[in-house]
Amino acid sequence: MRSRTTNEISRLSFWLRVREFAVPPSMIESATARRATGDWAGACAAAHVDIDLNLRSAARSHGQEFAARVRADLRHLAPDLLRWHMPRIAPNGLLRPGLTISLVRYHPASHGGGGTVHLVARTPPAWADAGQRIGLALWDGPRSETGPHPHPRPHRRFRLDLHRHLWDVRRIDELRVRSGADPPPAGGRPAPNLDVLLERGCAVDRWAAEASILLREEGRAGGAVAVRLGRRRQLVLEPATDGATSGLPAPRMTTAPARGGGSALPVLPDAATWVLPDLALLRAGLLEADRLHPLVASALVPGRSQTGAPRISDGGAHHRLVECRGARHRIGLVNGVLVPLDHDPAEIRREELLAALTGTPLPCLRVIDEAHRAPECLIDVRARLDHGDAAGALAAVEGLLGPGAPLPKGALRDELEMAALRRIAHGLFRAGLAGIGQGPATRPDRRLGGDRARPRHAMSR
Repeated sequence: MRSRTTNEISRLSFWLRVREFAVPPSMIESATARRATGDWAGACAAAHVDIDLNLRSAARSHGQEFAARVRADLRHLAPDLLRWHMPRIAPNGLLRPGLTISLVRYHPASHGGGGTVHLVARTPPAWADAGQRIGLALWDGPRSETGPHPHPRPHRRFRLDLHRHLWDVRRIDELRVRSGADPPPAGGRPAPNLDVLLERGCAVDRWAAEASILLREEGRAGGAVAVRLGRRRQLVLEPATDGATSGLPAPRMTTAPARGGGSALPVLPDAATWVLPDLALLRAGLLEADRLHPLVASALVPGRSQTGAPRISDGGAHHRLVECRGARHRIGLVNGVLVPLDHDPAEIRREELLAALTGTPLPCLRVIDEAHRAPECLIDVRARLDHGDAAGALAAVEGLLGPGAPLPKGALRDELEMAALRRIAHGLFRAGLAGIGQGPATRPDRRLGGDRARPRHAMSR
């Protein structure tokens, strides 16, 4: 068995962090409950998905039959599952900004010129990504590109219309096969020179089948398919000619700019290029099935229920021990405020007065003050705020400090204020009141586990 490469370890750590914070269990529970009652709009609201389409307008433009098809797809959309599988970027695992991702391609008979209408999911540009919200809309060509989004056209590489099992509850049973959870058939593994790609997390065992699905969708009987592995590197998969791989595509590596000679080829969707992160985490033993999205767990681990929400560790408040003047004292929550439990109120008032005069507070008081300004959970609070889980961030703060605690100046207060400012920026974007690429605020771009930050400029690529 090969030892894990540094890239593989880094990738798994990245996705482990995403699975911890990006789609909180409370969101899954709420969205699932509303979807189960037929309230697809309520499910979208619970999953922080904005509905930017009007079915009545769609019916007037493309007919009642078209609107009925869209409505049926929306009723079976699991918006929390869509969020679970959306493309993400390093280092913090946030949604890839400025994307328009096709979920379904329709061919309405009444559409002018016989064109295609897409049901799309959109992510805002980086400067307006507060709340990590996703928008649902219909795209029917240049005439629908009038909103504030910088890239309203569906992306060739980031698309989910060929992977409905990643968001449509009717197709969830396909997830196990399409993810490659079952071992490939005898003779089905590509040529040995792709071993390095297996170590990098590429789903090469599925490339042949996924390339066939792509070519059929494009109306081609055969041909080459481009596989993007980075900004300037791609594989070109071509049919084997020597029979050594039983008709599977044989790879030809090319190194070319993103707009090079391979740009005219159909592009294998990103969802088919890489091993499903959940499958990789399960195989590595880094994640248990009960911490996955229930629909994903039911597909990858047969016998598991599709209900419930991922289990999370107990984050409730407990007494903390502090070394205080040669003794071990406790601090904990009393009436919603973090206080020292082994000092009586009169002693605390006296010590606070002395601290104001001498600047040397009691160790118990010093720990409490530090917790208010920069608590140990600050990294997790930042992650929840970055991923749009404001309720989870406040719950973490209240669990440590209590709901009645004041917030003095410090890193924690700065984070909460910055989150509020960024939500204003997102509102301006949604309203079309801020220039694209000229956000009113920037967001700190932090490495996982680190506290140092630098501004990330609001430039759309």
